[in-house]
This record gives sequence, C-alpha cells and structure tokens, in this order.
Amino acid sequence: MKENILTDRERDAQVAIARQVKGLRQGRRWSLDELASRSGVSKGMLVQIEGARTNPSIGTLCRIAESFGVNVGLLLEAEPEVVVKLVGADEPPVLWRGPDGGTGRLLRGVNDPAFVEVWEWRMAPGEEHDSGDHAPRTREIIHVDAGSITVKVDETDYPVATKETIDFPADRPHRYRNSGTVEAVLTMVVVMPPGEHDRRA
Repeated sequence: MKENILTDRERDAQVAIARQVKGLRQGRRWSLDELASRSGVSKGMLVQIEGARTNPSIGTLCRIAESFGVNVGLLLEAEPEVVVKLVGADEPPVLWRGPDGGTGRLLRGVNDPAFVEVWEWRMAPGEEHDSGDHAPRTREIIHVDAGSITVKVDETDYPVATKETIDFPADRPHRYRNSGTVEAVLTMVVVMPPGEHDRRA
C-alpha cells in the first residue's frame, strides 16, 4: 500500500515538473532547442519531461532549474506559492533512489529572498551519488544526522561523521558515498546565486 502511495506522489511530481518546465520555457519564449542549449539537457529528454513521460534525474532537474534561474523546488510546485507553507512528513517526493533502497527527497525549495533548497538523503551502505557541478557560486551544507559519508570535492575525499557538518562549493564536480556499515541520514542545504545560468557561457 505504501509503495502505491509513493508511486502516486512521484506521478504527481512528474506532472508538476512537466507543467512548470513548459510554462517557464514558454514564458521566456524559448524554444526546446534554446532550453536544450542553455541547460545542456537534450531536446529529446526535454520533450519527454514536458510530456510527463519520464522521471528526470536530480542532475537533469538541477540543470533545467539553473537555466531558468529558479530552484528545483519550484519545478515541483503544483500550485502557486503561498505566504506560509507547511509540508507534511510524507509529502516530499523521492527524486533519487539508490540501488540498495536509499532515497533523496527535496523537503522544500524557495526562490525569495534567496534560492535555497533543503533535502533529506538516506544512503544505504555502499551507495553513492555523483552530483556533477551546479551553477557558479552554488554552495552545499550537509549535516550527517546518522551514520557517516565521504564527500569528494575536486578529487579530494572528506570523511564526515555523525553530527558533523560539511560546507563546500558545489559549482564543481562532487560526489557523496556511504562507506560505512549502517544507513547514513543527511540533511542537505543548497544555496544558489540568483539569475539564469547558461551552460554555453
């Protein structure tokens, strides 16, 4: 039963992403080719996304959001923003699934007065996620609530133990890995600079 609810939530997220991407693109009068060039995401993938026919990866969503100058959370909004929003415990959709049951959920993203995202990650032992690079001047702050992880930035490994916090520039390739023997639970905050990002520049 729980799996069906989760599938429904993921489908709702898929539909919201399709509507938001298409609306943001058309609002800027960009063609699919223009968005593909700016984001580095293929036109074919964008067609699939706007048709709500695929679950894009976190990396793909980040590239699209950055090209529009918004955070990933806005792409998931089914309705207009409200002044005060309470997000239920089971409401955030799963945007990443690890091969051994790990999950990445975007708890909330805001665009004003700054671009900020708050994520919950759960990584089983041995799981890893390659995050690539984000827009220039993006930073990530990760607090390890349970277990431990290794964060690789610029080919250097940084072990982060339970209750430790790491802050690093995320505008360069980086990766997270659970090298431990128990599940790692993380709270991640992503802070992005305002403005559209064109990967052709």
